[in-house]
Amino acid sequence: MATDWKQRAQAKRDSVNALIPKEHLLEKIPSVEEQRDVTGKYIQQFLTDREIEITETTADDIVKRTVRGIWSAVEVTKAFCHRAAIAHQLVNCLHEIFFDAAIQDAQKLDDYFAEHKTPIGPLHGLPVSLKDQFHVKGVETTMGYVGWIGTFQGKTGTGKEKFVESEMVRELRDLGAVLYCKTSVPHSLMSGETANAIIGYTTNPKNRNLSCGGSSGGEGALIGLKGSPVGFGTDIGGSIRIPAAFCGLYGIRPSTGRMPYEGMANSMDGQNSILSVVGPLATSVASLRLLMKSLLSQEPWLHDPLVHEIPWRYEQQRKILELTGAIGDASKVGKLAFGLLEHDGVVAPTPPIRRALEIVKKSMVDLGHEVIEWKPPSHQRIVDVGFKTWAFDGGEDIHGALGLSGEPPIPQIALYGDKAIEQFKASEIAAVNVTIRELRKEYMEYWNSTKELTGTGRPVDAVICPAAPFPAARPEKYHYYGYTTFVNLLDYTAVVVPVTTVDKEVDKLDESFEPASKIDKACYESYDPAVYDGAHVSLQLVGRRLEEEKMLAIAEYISSTSRELNSAAV
Repeated sequence: MATDWKQRAQAKRDSVNALIPKEHLLEKIPSVEEQRDVTGKYIQQFLTDREIEITETTADDIVKRTVRGIWSAVEVTKAFCHRAAIAHQLVNCLHEIFFDAAIQDAQKLDDYFAEHKTPIGPLHGLPVSLKDQFHVKGVETTMGYVGWIGTFQGKTGTGKEKFVESEMVRELRDLGAVLYCKTSVPHSLMSGETANAIIGYTTNPKNRNLSCGGSSGGEGALIGLKGSPVGFGTDIGGSIRIPAAFCGLYGIRPSTGRMPYEGMANSMDGQNSILSVVGPLATSVASLRLLMKSLLSQEPWLHDPLVHEIPWRYEQQRKILELTGAIGDASKVGKLAFGLLEHDGVVAPTPPIRRALEIVKKSMVDLGHEVIEWKPPSHQRIVDVGFKTWAFDGGEDIHGALGLSGEPPIPQIALYGDKAIEQFKASEIAAVNVTIRELRKEYMEYWNSTKELTGTGRPVDAVICPAAPFPAARPEKYHYYGYTTFVNLLDYTAVVVPVTTVDKEVDKLDESFEPASKIDKACYESYDPAVYDGAHVSLQLVGRRLEEEKMLAIAEYISSTSRELNSAAV
């Protein structure tokens, strides 16, 4: 059996790599020691000046050209296919390649524009990458499982893999987007690192000693190398925000019911206590906004029963712009109020994360905004309850998928052991759901209470906090997920923003650090300034439930002001 799953994984890996055009193959893949950072000038050497111009343009600026016919959809698509092919060879970030189909789709868009002198939609000619949970017609979905190869989600003889598309895929096509690849994930999706038997380990393009994050790790790595202008991941415990943070990108975890999830592959489907959500990752906040606004214009609530009927709310965005003086008259300029979570009471952030917190805090205070210490209800309780929800079925779904081929689980999902265990009883699940409701109520009232502390007449507008204790995880050293999972249990909106990069001469170890627990000790000891030097350092901004427009506006404001004050920002 072991030989069989290894052979199947190798055959699938070879079939994917064979789809890379011969002219895009690299003569040599450098070792990590030879080339730690493969972003920027390193990957540029394999591209033409025109390809660099196209692929280093943000998604929102690309469509300004494609919808007016200044850039052709075919030229843009070919440029990103080339860069994606190189990215995959450097960091193992693709599960599925369908470049030829994408170029054909792009040609249809160009033909339409030539005939009608108008674009198909607001995303006309924009290449969009997808995490390998999305079903695309004619393209396999393995989700990292060897046992799913040649099947539809592990089931044989259905033929569905040739015809089924996820609801969001249909909407993206209707908007004029060009789909061209699906990106790597850890099997099970329950890991902050990306590894599986099919594609191997996906590394961080900025620092290949480190993980790109997970479970939307292929998206983070691909977009981090600008092999995609924007892509979609999913997030049940941090799986959008972790890769965005590790790879120096912007990423949003919307609240449940904001973006369509209908027709996607998933692990533990039917576990509804903490739902996975879809969200975009990109190189600019404007690109995130473009994708979300465009998708909401498709009225996804008419086709996904779990989507709220909430069109894009300009008033939320406008209020932040007025308060910060970006628009409107001077009489409406005020100040924002932030909570600063420097330590969640469980695991201490490492030195680069602490420095990033100070950078953002200082920039906000210097601009006249209020920053107060965030002292919320116990995050330990939130994390403990959250992890229970992912064990309701005792690991049956995950081990069932692994059992289809006989492949072993990757070390990063040790939570699920070597085999399925006893499942939770219905009464136990109900008790967890009651506790979740109580925790949400408690946190809500704490947030409300900050109205008395901010001086704005409002509770804090957002919480500034780490997305992880470290800038990125070292392989098999992601010991603590509390900084992201608390957001999922509370169902809050959160946006990741890049702040700076690790400087080994500045971000030195704190010799006086005294860990509060074994997990605190393990996280701190995983940090080595020499290993991390040059890595991205990002933070997350947390808002309340269904505050996507507001949080994107705040993220854009903070990002622009922090960059002005810190020349090392990404």
